[in-house]
Amino acid sequence: MIEIYSKKICPFCDKAKLLLKSKGYEYVEYKVDEDQELFKQMLDRSDRRTLPQIFINNQHVGGCDDLFLLEETQGIQSLLDKEL
Repeated sequence: MIEIYSKKICPFCDKAKLLLKSKGYEYVEYKVDEDQELFKQMLDRSDRRTLPQIFINNQHVGGCDDLFLLEETQGIQSLLDKEL
């Protein structure tokens, strides 16, 4: 399961979501600018304030650049294939 914390206007969020869509991955999106509790949840899970924050199978991947690096090195699918 892929989760992404984002906000309405965020070019890095858009770039990360575009990568996921281009690879055919579905994701759950949490818009933190619409719900303050989601922002607090993101902080608790990632200890980061920047957006996006991405989790794959409950493992924190990081932000947009981290997602692209993951795809280049071992692939997003490698984390999706790991058992929960």
